[in-house]
Amino acid sequence: MHTYSGKVTVGGTPDVRELAGLVITKASVGPMDNNTYLLRCRSTGEQLLIDAANDAQTIIAMVGGSLGHIVTTHQHYDHWQALAEVKSATGARTTAHELDAEGIPVATDDPVTDGDTITVGDVSLSVIHLVGHTPGSIALVYDDPSGHPHLFTGDCLFPGGIGNTFKDADNFATLIDGVETKLFGRLPDETWVYPGHGGDTTLGNERPNIAEWRARGW
Repeated sequence: MHTYSGKVTVGGTPDVRELAGLVITKASVGPMDNNTYLLRCRSTGEQLLIDAANDAQTIIAMVGGSLGHIVTTHQHYDHWQALAEVKSATGARTTAHELDAEGIPVATDDPVTDGDTITVGDVSLSVIHLVGHTPGSIALVYDDPSGHPHLFTGDCLFPGGIGNTFKDADNFATLIDGVETKLFGRLPDETWVYPGHGGDTTLGNERPNIAEWRARGW
């Protein structure tokens, strides 16, 4: 039986996590080792992609069929390099936060904001707006009724710290406050974290380090 690890490499085999209602496929693409996530509803087969980051043909092959939505977690260029090509090939609708939409050179069909819900078949994802890495960064949480929550954080939370705020003290304060309040403050330790780059973690693994992150300022 396959055990999901979340460890993927550019050009390597995607890793697949099978939940009761949702299948999550994680792959790494592009020169900046971006993670891209394909979510498939088990009951309907409907699919949603998080971050068409790069390597369009790799992503299209991973999709393998119809794709309903592409969510872009934020406007930084390494997260949308394949967006135009994947959208053209699949006809998928595009989603991003309204504050980052104008920084993404593919029109956003369905802008979202904090607290909105995105559906993929019978599965619902809640939108969490986090300011600091970019003005309109979003995380998505799937609160699995058969298990623990699954949290897709873009570049706002990684193993070992929050996302880059480019040495801006105000952005750092805003992002760490948002991460602490909206993620750690709402979700349990067993919440699995799927970041925009690199390996996965859990909120429980990271929670003891928040004070250290604040003290170091990054």
